[in-house]
Amino acid sequence: MLSKKTKYGIKALAYIARKKDRKPVQASEISESENISQKFLESILLELRKSGFLGSKKGKGGGYYLIKEPEEIKMTAVIRVLEGPIAMVPCVSLNYYEKCDDCPDERTCSVHKLMIQVRDASLNVLGDNTLKDIAFMQSS
Repeated sequence: MLSKKTKYGIKALAYIARKKDRKPVQASEISESENISQKFLESILLELRKSGFLGSKKGKGGGYYLIKEPEEIKMTAVIRVLEGPIAMVPCVSLNYYEKCDDCPDERTCSVHKLMIQVRDASLNVLGDNTLKDIAFMQSS
């Protein structure tokens, strides 16, 4: 399940991406608009800034802004920064691989085979979507 931290991070990035003037956006504005606790949001925004997605400006007219264009920010990158591995089990993770303690042979493990399919499907969806796609997505 997606954590609230990741859900709120995606919502905040999408909110910032939708701003036409590209001026810095204050955390309080995002918090109010997206119904997110401001204190929690500020910790998420700080993490996104440290990870290179956002820049920040202090003082009058300050706030957070995107460093890259929304179409350059893949959702896989956002998920990995905020959530960690995309794979549901460590033995199929591309970036955080670990052998499972309870599995004698990954080649014959039915869970391993299933989780590779789940990982690949998730990577396809997340890799095919950018912040631009998410921010300007129309409900069907």
